[in-house]
Amino acid sequence: MTKPDRFTDMIRMKRNAIIHSSGAYVPERAIPNSYFNELLGEDVDSWLRENVEIYERRWCTADQSTADLVMEAAKRAMENGDVKPEDIDLLIISTDTPEYISPSTASKVQYKMGMVNAGTFDVNSACAGFVTALDIASKYISSDERYNTVMVVGAYAMSKYLNMANKNTVTLFADGAGAFILKSETGTDRGFLASELITRGEYCDYMGIYGGGTNQPITQEVVAEKRNLLQFVKKFPKTLNPEMWSMMTLRLCKRLKITPDEVNHYFLTQINVNSIRQTMDILGQPYAKAQTSMHYYGYTGSACIPLAFSDALKAQKIKRGDLLFFIGSGGGLAFAIAAFRY
Repeated sequence: MTKPDRFTDMIRMKRNAIIHSSGAYVPERAIPNSYFNELLGEDVDSWLRENVEIYERRWCTADQSTADLVMEAAKRAMENGDVKPEDIDLLIISTDTPEYISPSTASKVQYKMGMVNAGTFDVNSACAGFVTALDIASKYISSDERYNTVMVVGAYAMSKYLNMANKNTVTLFADGAGAFILKSETGTDRGFLASELITRGEYCDYMGIYGGGTNQPITQEVVAEKRNLLQFVKKFPKTLNPEMWSMMTLRLCKRLKITPDEVNHYFLTQINVNSIRQTMDILGQPYAKAQTSMHYYGYTGSACIPLAFSDALKAQKIKRGDLLFFIGSGGGLAFAIAAFRY
């Protein structure tokens, strides 16, 4: 283990948020690439395999919703950490596919799961939401002794918002949920170290679900033009994610007085395997440090980082004391990075 930095020394003297346990869930319904060959009448399987390395993804059944995904992931996190529903002081759900426009998804989950002592709210910074929620939860714990056990869940049910005739979206997006339980701890060098949030708002109209809010309320015209479904409106620069992810990593390393070599694992938004590898190339890091889990899940938005973490944990790649960087990006464009000592 590397020598403690000055941030770690400061953290030892106060309450900090540690990753106590985690859990993940994907629906049982597996959609192979061959499904889209039939749906779209062309060979998309070959392109998906060769260019983005996605082989299948999981979609909700007709009677599953975002809250269902959240509850399954939450159950696993509680079982893995021996945490009871009444132990949860705060529930934060990150999603841009909510149960309802209003009220929050978190309020329904709190009731259904018997989290009688938990305050709740949702976070929507699109696919950067899970890391954003981790940041918020950590600061609740460090600043207020009322919050000792906080659950953070990233959830995505984007299959409900896909245009089945749109090759650019229907083949990539999928469903799932991942949960972390953070606990307060003092006198430790584990836990939250530092974070940063950045938004590039000039891209807010490039990709999203633009129908259904107050800007474009649901009308026959909106539905007919499928503006209530996910759409790519404009093309993003291909280098944008690798440039932003690597820049944020280097900035956080500078604040922590470490080098990228000292980070044991990078968990990045799983939108494109090539963007992850390009980021590792820029940082001079081996690809093995960045778990890729989109191959059999597809792109799961707010859920993809905790799903990747869960896969790495199951594979025994992560050990206590490892330095972890969580790096998310999503529509808006929103970017978030957080460092934890596991």
